[in-house]
Amino acid sequence: MTAHGFDPHDHDHCIADAMSAAEDACAARKLNLTPVRRRVLEILLQQHKAMGAYEILAKLEAEGMGSQPPVAYRALDFLVSNGFAHKIEGLNAYIACSHPNATHAPAFLICRKCGAVQETQSEPARGTLGSVAKAAGFVIESTVVEAQGLCPACQVEDAA
Repeated sequence: MTAHGFDPHDHDHCIADAMSAAEDACAARKLNLTPVRRRVLEILLQQHKAMGAYEILAKLEAEGMGSQPPVAYRALDFLVSNGFAHKIEGLNAYIACSHPNATHAPAFLICRKCGAVQETQSEPARGTLGSVAKAAGFVIESTVVEAQGLCPACQVEDAA
């Protein structure tokens, strides 16, 4: 898997590929990708930064798709539970999944300056955490890995 949150890439292609993958997955799993769910995913895909539910709700409201918080939260819950988005716990915000059809343990690199987020792969069971868990007789079922720092662009900006 490759990460692209901080890397230059064809963003329109990125969005089109992710929407196509979500549509295919929903069709295969007989899931209903309603217009609101579809639009919330598109909103998340438009940026590589985490967005809060109320930020998403404001966009939905401006487009006439609902103004009550449950509208956004239900769509986000669907997207997260079906692997199309992730919740960034430390920010209480959401981001579109970079690898929606892959089984993976994501880790998030979050730029504290510009808010960009890059999803990358983690293997907690193989690292220090996995060793400590194994020694304690503990089986890891899920993890949330979030690192905050500066993205390459903000590092260059700070150095100037």
